[in-house]
Amino acid sequence: MTTHEELDALDGIVRHTTVHGIPTLFAPRAGEITAGLFFRVGHADETLPTAGITHLVEHLALYHLGLSDLHYNGATASTYTLFHVTGDETEVVTYLNSVCTALRDLPMDRLETEKEILRTEAGSRGQGPMSQMPLWRYGAQGYGLSSYDELGTRSLTADQVRHWAETRFTRDNAVLFLTADRAPDGLDLTLPAGRRFPTPAPSSALPVTPAFLRGEDGHLVFTSVVRRSTAAAVFAEVLGRALFQDLRQKGGYSYSAEADYSSRDADFATLTAYADALPQKQDAAVGGFVDAFARLRAGRIEQAELDSARGKLLRRYDVPDLGAALLPSYALSLLTGHRILTPEQHRDELKGVGIDDLREAAREAWDGGLLQVPARGAEWAGLTPAPRFSPSGVSGTLHPSLEDDDVTLIIGETGVTLSTPGGLVTVRYDACAAMTTRPDGGRCLTGLDGFRIAVEPTLFGEVTAERIAVLDKAVPADAIVPLPVRPVEKIPQPRERPAADPRTPARGPQGTADGKRAGRATGHFVLVTALAALWPVLLVVLVVNGIKDSSPMGLAAIAGFALEFLLIRAARNLYRTGQPTTPP
Repeated sequence: MTTHEELDALDGIVRHTTVHGIPTLFAPRAGEITAGLFFRVGHADETLPTAGITHLVEHLALYHLGLSDLHYNGATASTYTLFHVTGDETEVVTYLNSVCTALRDLPMDRLETEKEILRTEAGSRGQGPMSQMPLWRYGAQGYGLSSYDELGTRSLTADQVRHWAETRFTRDNAVLFLTADRAPDGLDLTLPAGRRFPTPAPSSALPVTPAFLRGEDGHLVFTSVVRRSTAAAVFAEVLGRALFQDLRQKGGYSYSAEADYSSRDADFATLTAYADALPQKQDAAVGGFVDAFARLRAGRIEQAELDSARGKLLRRYDVPDLGAALLPSYALSLLTGHRILTPEQHRDELKGVGIDDLREAAREAWDGGLLQVPARGAEWAGLTPAPRFSPSGVSGTLHPSLEDDDVTLIIGETGVTLSTPGGLVTVRYDACAAMTTRPDGGRCLTGLDGFRIAVEPTLFGEVTAERIAVLDKAVPADAIVPLPVRPVEKIPQPRERPAADPRTPARGPQGTADGKRAGRATGHFVLVTALAALWPVLLVVLVVNGIKDSSPMGLAAIAGFALEFLLIRAARNLYRTGQPTTPP
């Protein structure tokens, strides 16, 4: 936690005071003034149904500035929102006053227009090779929301947006910095009182690390969460240089090979590494990446590698107006509660990092790592596959897929399960991050763990309005996001099935008295049914012969009847779900 003593230690480099209740950092610089107003709120503070609400407040706060020659902008990240401007005193005052005036009374007549602008912006952004990594690590909550569309732009109300601004964009949840020696005259940063929100506690969708997942061809991505430290920052530089040397210069597998270290919250940072590769060189690139990391974990690091990485980080202090250059990072540390080091303290820490420190940082990074590979897999490197299926399912009504005989949708009282040949995917209602709804009956449920099930009445048998009503009643109201009417051509329809084998009897309508959809007469079902029919005959013969021979048959008879019960149950479940046991 940042203390006043840490700020006082910056004396001579950065000054600190309070302006209209907002902690403020100053450091003069020649020329135009740059100012930034940070708020401790971002994507990770939202929920999936409200995703985009912080971004929406940012847009509304900047609307009144309109077209201007002023160099200004806003930015919304995972844990903060920043309004920044560069100009003379008058321009800086005009900008900051306008932002704070708008935050006190957002222009709600612009709400629907700004929502549309954000949806357009999202549509033009595209998905990069790293976009799904937060989802796999954190799920559909907190820091994982950066992998998702801003779903809140569909359904947020004016009251929700106004409340978010009133509680999160307050003077007690803000920090201001200025590349000047004082607050400009006329500055009015009046904002409501509130409280400083801590950064969100991280969730986890990875039961085991290090783990891997299969990603797009041509891209290799590695992420890990490490403790924030000078050694970890140096290790990121060493890793990036090792990958560039091994994958590009030596192997020729990649064109881009790099690593990055960025803060996540007060105590932890995200380490990211990336390399590209041509399809025919993907396996070699993965092998080279794993080998490079293994070398660093073993501590086989040349002193020259350490010196080069350390030198790069030390050069950030070789700039004019050092205090002004460091203002944004100091302000963000003050906002999130991370420790603040003077330049001398940080230089000393950099000089104290040794090869043993880098080895420990490499091991910590690998142990918490998630590797997205373009190749076949990474079990050979000691990584565990990231979970692609849920550990269990729910009981309920069965709805066979109209496209695939091996897929069944189960709508239960506690959740929804999709039974596939590979495994079960389950979203439980009490752990549903969001459910989107369509007027045509389509529903899409996303669990907090990131698993998603689309319930389309057109793609599954007997998904009636009554069954959809079960979902609508069971999912918490604040997790439901209504979507607009879809054009008829956008409503999914079953793919055309291949022509039936003329040797296979046609199936007529099937159903059961309790309304549960019946299953299919698969080969496994026929085999188990035959065994269930023949076993009683064999059992009777054994019992009769035992009586004639005066042999004790009590336990054998009980075991025989138990086996018959299991065969009948397995046949029933195979007929209904294609599996010998009912999903738990």
